[in-house]
Amino acid sequence: MNMDIGFPGGKKVDAQFKGFTVKTDQPKVEGGDGTAPEPFDLFLTSIGTCAGIYALSFCQARHMDLKDLKMALQFHEDAKTGLMEKIEIRMTLPPNFPKEYIKAIIRSTGLFSVKKQMDRPPVFEITAEIGGIGE
Repeated sequence: MNMDIGFPGGKKVDAQFKGFTVKTDQPKVEGGDGTAPEPFDLFLTSIGTCAGIYALSFCQARHMDLKDLKMALQFHEDAKTGLMEKIEIRMTLPPNFPKEYIKAIIRSTGLFSVKKQMDRPPVFEITAEIGGIGE
């Protein structure tokens, strides 16, 4: 699996991945144009949306009404490092949600792929070369 990164100008950085272009930018106060989310914001967003698909799939597999299903994340940041110390994921379940499934949806949602990856971080190997590949 490969991803290509491009630099379209200013503080913008784009990723070409699986046929999509994911655009990022920095806020104006950091020299960007504020036209797209910051890369770290996309990382945090991936946590919420990945957890969300697990909750959604749990409910869909049981043919549950999803109209009132909601999820909210609260991020607790370390003031010194700017890194997340704690991430709270709170689900609001529909009024007719079966009480006997509450622990199961919590357990199922907690299996989301981004969390699993964070539990087992990859090794990063960064290299550089002058010129293009094969030059």
